[in-house]
Amino acid sequence: MDASLSAVLAERRRVLSPRFSPPPTPAASVLIHGAVMLLWVLLILRAFGGGGLFAWSAGLVYVVYDTLLLVFVFRQSLFLVRKHAEAAIPAASLPSATVIVAAHNESGVLADTIAALRGQTTPPDCILIADDGSDDGTDRLLRERFGLEPDGGGALRWLRLPRGGKALALNQAIAHADTALVMTIDADTQVEPDALEAMRRAFVLDPALVAATGVLRPFCAPGLSGRLMQWFQGYEYIRNFLSRAAWGRVGALMLLSGAFSCYKRDAVLEVGGFDPDCLVEDYELTHRMRDHSGRDGLGWRMAVIGTAQASTEVPGTPGLFLRQRRRWFGGFLQTQLWYRHMVGNRRYGVLGWAMLPVKAIDTMQPFYGLIGAVLILAFLLHGRFDVLLPVASVIGAKIVLDIGFHLWSLHAYRAWLGRGRRASIPLAILASLLEPFSFQLLRHLGAALGWVSFLRRSRRW
Repeated sequence: MDASLSAVLAERRRVLSPRFSPPPTPAASVLIHGAVMLLWVLLILRAFGGGGLFAWSAGLVYVVYDTLLLVFVFRQSLFLVRKHAEAAIPAASLPSATVIVAAHNESGVLADTIAALRGQTTPPDCILIADDGSDDGTDRLLRERFGLEPDGGGALRWLRLPRGGKALALNQAIAHADTALVMTIDADTQVEPDALEAMRRAFVLDPALVAATGVLRPFCAPGLSGRLMQWFQGYEYIRNFLSRAAWGRVGALMLLSGAFSCYKRDAVLEVGGFDPDCLVEDYELTHRMRDHSGRDGLGWRMAVIGTAQASTEVPGTPGLFLRQRRRWFGGFLQTQLWYRHMVGNRRYGVLGWAMLPVKAIDTMQPFYGLIGAVLILAFLLHGRFDVLLPVASVIGAKIVLDIGFHLWSLHAYRAWLGRGRRASIPLAILASLLEPFSFQLLRHLGAALGWVSFLRRSRRW
């Protein structure tokens, strides 16, 4: 990257990121975060305060909270099943776009990723491989198969960088781009042929749009463990993207997928690019963009583009899954701390008074879930059937509700994406029955480990 532009980006981050100069924390934010912590302590103490259902108050609050979120997502996702006519946009009117492929030791999948990008219905102006210090033969692949040399020109370019992490690699690639849009994808992400065109259309149709994410379908490496992890994560991704669409509908989307997102290049440069000191550089960037827009009244918007689709590789073993979720949640806590001034702040609209308070609750959600499970086990070992019987009734009712929402999610997801084979209803019901006692606990454990990463201030891509 040009040294002067690198310095400009670093200075913009220093000015705009609250981690350098934290603004005063509003009373509303202090009250929200304090209440979440205090409530958790009180609910733990309640387990020692008598019998009946309320001895399991930690689990009960978790169930109520999760149910309220399901109701919100259901109501806001009703629009997804309706047909929406799309305006015709001539290809010549679509904005220019560079696709940046962030890669570190991805020689096994990089060729397929490049082929998918070259096969787009509206090809990118440039495909830029941001090679973050790979030492697995990526250089040989790019030279021998694609005839590339570092820092060359053309529609397919190779930016060879010293190992510095994904955020720095993306910043340098964005600095080398000269198009209106930059679409960032991971090297193990395979985009559908019309994905880039769908992204370009979205930015034409909504001039206020500065960042958008596509819809990802997860896949795992072959094997029994991979099949099981893909099965659970497939349903998880469906629910997560419906949730993002729901928050996007009320103007409060914050989470874009680092594996597949698109940005207005000028907006990214304006806020200083990606932060190399955050565990989740994509999530932090959206906060900084929202914060900047809210303070200056820019009206920037973010969206999920259902017609932009891709598949991405996800962890295929519990160990890899825990490692990923540990990093994700640790980065989430970093961002929540840095941007605490936005929590409960009505300057940021629904994002400030609704979405970010929900995220404040989510900081403790893994402990609510894990403690709820531990308490059930403790009650069982001590023969506390006065507690277990009403708890079993609540869990049974929640599972029935989850099954109903799960089936709705599958229907809404297929209608939204307009493609895909029909899901197996028996398998979907089976996943709903098994998940609370297996995959959900694994998720909570990974998030709890994220607290360790956060408190140790670890940094790792």
